[in-house]
This record gives sequence, C-alpha cells and structure tokens, in this order.
Amino acid sequence: MTHVKPFTLPRDSRLMNKDFLFGVATASFQIEGNYQHRLPNIWDTFCATPGKIADGSDGKVACDHINRWREDVQLIASLGVDVYRLSISWGRVLNQDGSINRQGMDFYIALLDALRVRNIKVFVTLYHWDLPQHLEDNGGWLNRDTAHAFAHYSRVVAQELGNRVYAYSTLNEPFCSAYLGYEVGVHAPGHQSRSQGRTAAHHLLLAHGLAMAELRRFAPHAKAGIVLNFSPAYPHSDSAEDAYAARQAHEYHNLWYLMPLMQGRYPEIIDRLAPQERPEIQPGDMDIITAEMDYLGINYYTRNVYRVGGELGFDDVRIDNVPRTAMDWEICPGAFTELLKDLSSEFALPPIYITENGAAEEDVIQDGEVHDPMRLAYLQSHLLAVHQAIEAGVDVQGYFAWSLMDNFEWAEGYRKRFGLVYVDYLTQQRTLKSSAKAYQGLLAQRQTLDQQE
Repeated sequence: MTHVKPFTLPRDSRLMNKDFLFGVATASFQIEGNYQHRLPNIWDTFCATPGKIADGSDGKVACDHINRWREDVQLIASLGVDVYRLSISWGRVLNQDGSINRQGMDFYIALLDALRVRNIKVFVTLYHWDLPQHLEDNGGWLNRDTAHAFAHYSRVVAQELGNRVYAYSTLNEPFCSAYLGYEVGVHAPGHQSRSQGRTAAHHLLLAHGLAMAELRRFAPHAKAGIVLNFSPAYPHSDSAEDAYAARQAHEYHNLWYLMPLMQGRYPEIIDRLAPQERPEIQPGDMDIITAEMDYLGINYYTRNVYRVGGELGFDDVRIDNVPRTAMDWEICPGAFTELLKDLSSEFALPPIYITENGAAEEDVIQDGEVHDPMRLAYLQSHLLAVHQAIEAGVDVQGYFAWSLMDNFEWAEGYRKRFGLVYVDYLTQQRTLKSSAKAYQGLLAQRQTLDQQE
C-alpha cells in the first residue's frame, strides 16, 4: 500500500484548532438513487431529455446511497471528520399534497441518528436543485407560490429532524438554479431566458427568507444560513475598461445573490437590464430576504477572467497555459484568499463556512488504489488559501471538501469525478483515494496536537 503524506498546515493555524470544523459534502440526487420511492423531480426530466447529459446517464441508481448508507456512514467516520454536509430530497420526504412520505423522512432520521452516535455534526441543505416536477409543472421558480411551498417543506423538515441538525442551509448555489437552469439552460429545467433567470433568482431568495423564519421557529437551536458559490471576476488587462467589465460580471454572477441578503437590494447592474428582464419585487420582499443569518456558506472552485464586450458590458476570456482541473477550470488558490478577504471587507458578513471546495480529476483505479496527484495539490493549496484568509482576519469556521465520493455530476453525468472516495459504478465498491488518506492524515494530526495541549 502506497504511503500518502498528510495535508499540512502551520501548527498554530486556526484550522488546527479543535473548534474549526472539517467535513465532507454530498447532495441527495447525486448519490441516493432509489428513485422509485420519491416524487419525480426536474433532474429526472432533464436526464430523460436527449442530449442534456453528456454521457446520457441519470440519477436513478447513482451511488445507491439509500441502500448503502450504513457503509457510507462508516466511511465518513473513518476519515475523522467533524461534520457531514448532506441534502434532503424534497420529493423523498413530502408527497405531492404536502403530507409526509414517512419512509423517506425516516431514512433521514436514521441517517442523522447514526451520524450523531459517531459524534459527527450534520449540516442539512434543504434545496440542492432537485425541485419536484409537479412544482415545475406549475411554473417552478418562475412561480412565486413555489417560494411558499418551500417554506412549508422547510417547516416540516425542521419539525421532524429536531435537534439532530447542527446547521441548516436553505439553498445551495441559487446562481446554479437560476442562471444555469432558467437563463442559459445547461441545467434543469433547461429554460433559456434572461428575464426568467432573474425572476427565478428573486423567488429563490424569497424562498430562503421565508424558510429562515420557519427554521427560527421550529429549529431554534440549529444554525441557519445559505450557501452561495463565488467565481471571482478578474480583468483580462490593466485597462480601466476591463476592470469595469470584471466588476459588472462580479455583480451579475456573484453579488446578485449576496447583495440582496446583506443589503436588501440588487447590484447596480440591474439598471443595465431591460425593464421586462428585471424581477418583480413586491413590497416587503427585501425585508424577508434580509433575514439575519448565523453563517454564510461559500463554495469556491475557480476564478473567471473578463474583458469589455457583450450585451451587459463583459465577455469571459479563457487563459491559456495555466493548470486546470478535469472540468477545465483554472486552478487558482490565490483568488480564493482574495475572494474571502474582499467579501469580508465589502460586506458585514456572518461567520463563514467553506461548504464546498474540490477538483475533478481523471481518476483510475490500479491495484486497488487511486492516486490523484492533481487533487492532492489542489486541496493542499486551497487549505493554505483558507489559512491565509483567516490570518488576514476573515472569520472562517469550517471547511468541507467536495465531495465525499464520486457521484452523478449533473450535466456531465458520471464522466467527472470529484470524490475523495472512488466509486466503481458497476459494483458500487468504494475506495479511498490518496486525497482521502491525506485528509484523514491531517485530521489525525490535529487530534494528536489537541491531545498534547
């Protein structure tokens, strides 16, 4: 067996403090399978549409987690993590009439109880993109009523799961749901309309605010917040025009979701949109959206580069001769540190958790082992990037590697592997990659340091 060197951090790093939470993350549609015991959702429909998924696959079996969850809990525990981030499948816990699907809800209760026995805290994401299809049939996130349906769902889950949950995230990456799903159409439900993308974004943020009120009422002991993804925008040149273009892109793709939460308004780029492209904001909406949060989840993978051009003032630029992941995303840990510092200086943010960070690699299993050198280097450099942000005064309280295991990677199907754990989709056998062992080693070192003090 190949010896794997643990990830390393300075001994006095805040990340090595026992109060800092290390975890792994997954999402329901990507791992669960067992589709016949839940309602159909927009990703089932998208997968069944020819040409939408790169390898023509679907999430009907995925990692068969519903049947293998006990083994997977042991796997999570073996890594030595403090916390596990999972998502609830809306259509697995609620029937179409809003009543509880007892079998589905009891699955999550048993899962959370098994994690609690192992002293693993749980972050629950209420919405990781799998909208029940019956709601999409009534307009989905274009229909304001969906925000209220989400509030009902959130209330039921909070009542059922009780004190088993350490922290709730209302939404995961509303940018992906709204922009990728309703504006450019590469994710479910596959619409292609700027006005629909902006409307969906507003209703998602409204759903977040309504759900926050339910979580405060029915899960008062749990932390409550939201998870946003950020791809920092860099100018292609030193010109003032490109700097302005990068700021416009940052407002449109990043701040569109953060600014309403923090400041009760959309960024100034809204003024560049045609009147019919702007969301309808009803009186009181922003008061709901700005509900105070206990934390902000930040997902980071890469940066983007822009130059002046395009309808809204910016065009993205591909930079050549830089290291990239198997997703063709530039590897840029320095942008991660700068992002955390910039957001913290521009906004009065609550405490931050890095809720996703990771890389896809062309993983191959050989002699029962999976060596993933690019991912090892990626995670090492990004852990140091978080350390550097904390040293600069950013309040980061936890870090989750994406993902626990290889899984259904949305429009890419099963072609892209992000896991710390390799999954053979024919046998469902799980194998720890070198990155899992390096993560395990770091957490074991931290525990040793804690015992010495």
